[in-house]
Amino acid sequence: MSVLTLQEYEFEKQFNENEAIQWMQENWKKSFLFSALYAAFVFGGRHLMNKRAKFELRKPLVLWSLTLAVFRSYFASDKTRHRDWSGSGIIEYSSYSGNCQSLGQLSESGSDGDTIFIILRKQKLIFLHWYHHITVLLYSWYSYKDMVAGGGWFMTMNYSVHSVMYSYYALRAAGFRVSRKFAMFITLSQILQMLVGCVINYLVFQWMQHDQCHSHFQNIFWSSLMYLSYFVLFCHFFFEAYIGSKMRKATKAD
Repeated sequence: MSVLTLQEYEFEKQFNENEAIQWMQENWKKSFLFSALYAAFVFGGRHLMNKRAKFELRKPLVLWSLTLAVFRSYFASDKTRHRDWSGSGIIEYSSYSGNCQSLGQLSESGSDGDTIFIILRKQKLIFLHWYHHITVLLYSWYSYKDMVAGGGWFMTMNYSVHSVMYSYYALRAAGFRVSRKFAMFITLSQILQMLVGCVINYLVFQWMQHDQCHSHFQNIFWSSLMYLSYFVLFCHFFFEAYIGSKMRKATKAD
């Protein structure tokens, strides 16, 4: 049984979940429009920045990363400490039944601000970055409108990993020297997150067969495909960033 704080209780009284679901169902195709606008910003922004000097933006980046780190840490701890972790509680937690879960899923769009900093600071923008943002937007909207199971787990994993990741970004932006092993740990955590995401989809599929939670095959299929693609891309990133680069340096030294 969840134990709500006074602030959470007041929010749940004000938040009309049924209206939110109805709006998402009626407008979910707009997610493709927003994705197209995001892609246009990515490639258009890079083209414009090619003609001008980069912005430093170090202090705003520290504030941005630190804010997201605190936000993600709070919600990660909130998702875990206010839940019943018995067998029935786990099944309940896997659904989208809670207002906070619905809000959390939509809050993922806040991470899109990272792209602005990357473009304005003329940093390397890899395929994994913008592909991840677009597919998360599409899948989050697609899942929210149908209120399918699994979202609680996905959000908790994401908040947990992101709380560490944005803490790392904040330290780096502030000028602190952070061990390379810390970055490797974050990427490995993301790879593990993708594997666990596939396992959760399998469990949801099993629970769905026994009418223990609500979902449908199409959602599980697209979610699994998304997580598998992330797994491949993060593995490739890990190899290129931490193993391939080391091998190339060793080759040059010889």
